[in-house]
Amino acid sequence: VQLQASGGGLVQAGGSLNLSCVLSGGTFRDYAMAWFRQVPGKERDLVVRISWSGDHTYYADSVKGRFVASRDNAQSTMYLQMNSLKPEDTAVYYCAGDRNGFRTSVVDYWGQGTLVTVSS
Repeated sequence: VQLQASGGGLVQAGGSLNLSCVLSGGTFRDYAMAWFRQVPGKERDLVVRISWSGDHTYYADSVKGRFVASRDNAQSTMYLQMNSLKPEDTAVYYCAGDRNGFRTSVVDYWGQGTLVTVSS
């Protein structure tokens, strides 16, 4: 299984970006999916996780009301629509897939990361 994240870039504060994550080599609907982000020197933090069907999502408090996660199981793709971006959203964003719904600290698969930079 491979996860390929894309869509990062440079945006001004208040702007929007849409990230995508495509899963290949496996059955997408078998995996709960998530976005994490990491700033150099800090731990990788959960941004949002989304259930196998996409019916349930859990957002970090820092992004609630601004970010929206979705998935298209027919296209094996997960999305993250990021609105009202702030400089503190600057990070490398990683997508991840886990058959057990991220119930443990062990994650099945990680994508390679895509850099989001928000200028003030």
